[in-house]
Amino acid sequence: MDRSPLAEYGGAMKGFHWLVVALLVVQYALGWTMPELRRGMPPEGLVNLHLSFGVAIGAIMALRLAWRVLTPQPPADPGLPAWQHKAAAAVHGLLYLLVFALVLTGWADASRRGWPVTLFGILDLPALVATGSAVGRALGEVHETLVTVLLIVVGAHLAAVAVHVFLWRDRIMDRMTPRLRHRS
Repeated sequence: MDRSPLAEYGGAMKGFHWLVVALLVVQYALGWTMPELRRGMPPEGLVNLHLSFGVAIGAIMALRLAWRVLTPQPPADPGLPAWQHKAAAAVHGLLYLLVFALVLTGWADASRRGWPVTLFGILDLPALVATGSAVGRALGEVHETLVTVLLIVVGAHLAAVAVHVFLWRDRIMDRMTPRLRHRS
């Protein structure tokens, strides 16, 4: 087992990662516990929170993507085979794509219902589709399907992390976890 230090992601990327993880957990819990959404139902309570958290996740993911593009990222672990680098890149890309797709399809679904989409009442977003839109309805159905797809991909991501941590013990998780330093 190699105990040499790995190149880590910076504090901002780690912060973006774990903030999005926490918000996605909250978002999934809200989505799961929201009342059944019926036609003409006004967005209240949990529904409003779900919409606002969706906007927040989209904004944070946009910042995260911009940060990733504009700042140097740590090099890949040279001890891992090329197929693992490719698999990790594919899964990470798919996670970004799924989260953005969920935000946009949820926003479109809310728009077709005539619901205002805001960031906790601070910032109003324009409607993506017309109220009653068939496209909005279809995107709402896509939204529900993508939730399941995201859970499967997150499960695969967590399984890969578990293999690295518990089976191979290669410390790859050190790249994205906060480092707890002892003060001297």
